Amino acid sequence: MKHAESVTFGTSGLNRAAELRGDAEALKSALDGDSQILPLWRGKPMVTGDPAQGDVALAFRPARAPVFGRASEPPILLGYDAAGETLLFARDISAWTPADVDEEGVNAFLDPSVQVHPSEAESGAAFRELRGLMNRLDRRDAELAATARAILTWHATHQFCAKCGAKSDLTMAGWQRDCPACGGHHFPRTDPVVIMLITHGDAVLVGRSPGWPEGMYSLLAGFIEPGETIEAAVRREVLEEAGVRVGAVEYLSSQPWPFPASLMFGCRGEAVSTEITIDPSEIEDAKWVTRSEMLEVFAGNDPGMLPARKGAIAHFLLQHWLADTLA
Repeated sequence: MKHAESVTFGTSGLNRAAELRGDAEALKSALDGDSQILPLWRGKPMVTGDPAQGDVALAFRPARAPVFGRASEPPILLGYDAAGETLLFARDISAWTPADVDEEGVNAFLDPSVQVHPSEAESGAAFRELRGLMNRLDRRDAELAATARAILTWHATHQFCAKCGAKSDLTMAGWQRDCPACGGHHFPRTDPVVIMLITHGDAVLVGRSPGWPEGMYSLLAGFIEPGETIEAAVRREVLEEAGVRVGAVEYLSSQPWPFPASLMFGCRGEAVSTEITIDPSEIEDAKWVTRSEMLEVFAGNDPGMLPARKGAIAHFLLQHWLADTLA
């Protein structure tokens, strides 16, 4: 698919400076110098601008900025800026607790709440949920934000050695955790997921999960199991969730999806059966939607159905299917 890498969170050509991850002296010099750090609070990047009004940008700050006053872990190296001159980092400041935090909102599927650090009250910068602004970021900021959120979420949930249970240490500029007790080394995990554009004639198969916004439908998706190919996972997941059998499968595009740490493999598949029998433990509903009907959905003319969220690979694949540009 020639448009494959134009998907949200797709590569922007970021130089991740992997050769510096083990160079403590170079990292210290950078942090003492002009490096820039992106603050994140509970996985939410600090940004300037309002996604409801227009584009937004990541709000990087110097290492000694007041916003990092409560940070308990060292910064994570992301790579070089677009000019290839300044090193960029990310740092978790979740030890700071806003006075008026809405826990229900923060834990919602799409967190609508906004947090402002006291030191940033005059700057206009705020912490916002990445799902709500991902299609408002430019390609470089989107890749940086996805990387920062995924790696910091991994650290938050993998602080103890999987071999012996001891507390592990952040090493290699954040790209490794080492156990001082047993010497074990642990690396960031990425969970492979298939997401499928399943068609039969002029119709596409869509479904919805419980808890999604009312009326929202998307492509079916599921985790790849150990010992399973991408093609086999596509066929198994569609059969399990919707009872539809799939024949030919073709890979189209991938998307890093840091919610919390997936890599989505976008595929297309040809259905060889059409009768739907859903597994209610997997999805809430599934249905076939014709191309003309989906065009109305994308145009906002169907009051009973919402399309997949902009920025998600499901929206990307459906958009190219409608435009006949999947090849």
